[in-house]
Amino acid sequence: MPYVTTNDGYRLQYQEQGRGEPLVLIHGWSQTAAMFKHQLDGLSDSYRVIAIDLRGHGESDKPEHGYRISRLAKDVYDALAELGLQRVNLLGWSMGCSVIWSYLDLFGTERLSRLILVDEPSWVMHTPDQTAQDIANTGAIVDATGLVGLYNALRTDAVATVTGFVGGMVTKSMPEDLKAWVIAENFKLPAEYAARLVLNHGSLDWRDVIPRISLPTLVIGGKYSHVNPQSQVWIHEQIAGSQLEIFEEGGAHFMFLEAPERFNQVVRNFLA
Repeated sequence: MPYVTTNDGYRLQYQEQGRGEPLVLIHGWSQTAAMFKHQLDGLSDSYRVIAIDLRGHGESDKPEHGYRISRLAKDVYDALAELGLQRVNLLGWSMGCSVIWSYLDLFGTERLSRLILVDEPSWVMHTPDQTAQDIANTGAIVDATGLVGLYNALRTDAVATVTGFVGGMVTKSMPEDLKAWVIAENFKLPAEYAARLVLNHGSLDWRDVIPRISLPTLVIGGKYSHVNPQSQVWIHEQIAGSQLEIFEEGGAHFMFLEAPERFNQVVRNFLA
């Protein structure tokens, strides 16, 4: 696979298909670029589709440091610069959205054209002062104790933790062999690094960044996702002129794997 090199000297592998306007895909926590196989195949007739393995994930280098959202955002910035990409359509799924929000916070809209934000809370962790409506709007999944518990579980029994975590993110109709493949891809990120990253990722509140987004944006959620679809409505409402799509068919966290044809058409319609 081809690779780009970060400014601190590590290689990020990426997959690329097609020619034309760039569409760069950023995967979620503990996932890989391979999750986007249907987008690489299905959208490359119209776009130069590039899916990057983030630091430590997939086939990329696995240094002992840098497992925080801000470093991953810098890595994406370095990748776009090395590839010479301008006016990039940037799609983030799950934690990939947090990477995009950090990119915007650090670098503004440099090199970017349009955004696609797929099924990510604006804040993974909720605090005692939040109301039930606040939690629905953020899409928060755990409290501080639960986040630390996930961190500890990854460090002590990563296999059971990741298997259970992924199992709760897909519909019951996902084939068992596909689910097993997704789980296996997760284990390419060493458990210690996964634990560090989830602790950093889960604690970050992006609610002050999202309303400042000025690029054309599509927000995608899943009706049956573990991420409350109300949180995707909230994000859509904060971004002036944004579009919203809530999936029912295949409408869990992996809708691009479970309903790829419709997902690809939704992306095409937005980018047209």
